[in-house]
Amino acid sequence: MSVSVCSFNVNSIRSRVALIERWLKEKREVDILCFQETKCEADQFPTDVFESMGYHCAVNGQKRLNGVAICSKLPLRDVTTRFGHEDLDRDSRLLQATVGETVILNCYVPRGGLEGSDPYLYKMRFYDALKAYAATLLKNHEKVILLGDFNVALDEIDVYDVEVFEGAVGFLPSERQKLRQLLSVKLNDCFRRAHPNDQAFTWWDYRTAAIWRNEGMRIDYILASEPLCQILESIDVDLWTRRRRTPTPSDHAPLVATFKEL
Repeated sequence: MSVSVCSFNVNSIRSRVALIERWLKEKREVDILCFQETKCEADQFPTDVFESMGYHCAVNGQKRLNGVAICSKLPLRDVTTRFGHEDLDRDSRLLQATVGETVILNCYVPRGGLEGSDPYLYKMRFYDALKAYAATLLKNHEKVILLGDFNVALDEIDVYDVEVFEGAVGFLPSERQKLRQLLSVKLNDCFRRAHPNDQAFTWWDYRTAAIWRNEGMRIDYILASEPLCQILESIDVDLWTRRRRTPTPSDHAPLVATFKEL
């Protein structure tokens, strides 16, 4: 049975829950929802809404900031919210669970800052720790999905205008190198694997109505080990939620991949 997996930075789950509910009921069914930037503690997460639609929920929450959650129609096992590293555990940015034979690691990478700043250095350390953790996961498990908001556009095709983003946070050469190093642990960029030459974005600036001119960045990814890439059936950015005027959308759009099985 095919299984769909979604990565979606919701920029506050409580502000977005009505929109997500409409999307799931009116637009498409999704088996596993992985949310980032939920911006609420676990007891404030709208678990009841997702349970009413048949989802099991796991949450790593934080007051007003960060936060990740996994809502799955398939049972969740071995849920993990602590990862044994100061930079990975400093904020609520990671959540791991097993579905079927697949380990899913939901990730919200720090936005960072200009080179040399404390936020920049934190982001660099976070990437280093995430790479080491992912490498261990891949040694111990054949099927691994690492997905989420990585706050980096990897290549020139992943921004609408290279000159606009030159020197900008999210497109710094050092940031892009860190993402490539993460991929080097034998993770595959599922979207680029399926669409080697297609330009698609997952984030557009609120302030400039950039969605209507498609002036965006691809900073959300579903990364997977090779056995899963071999059974990847499709992957796309679903613009339905991002193009809503009401309820107010997130500045990101969901990225949805379908695998033959997990």
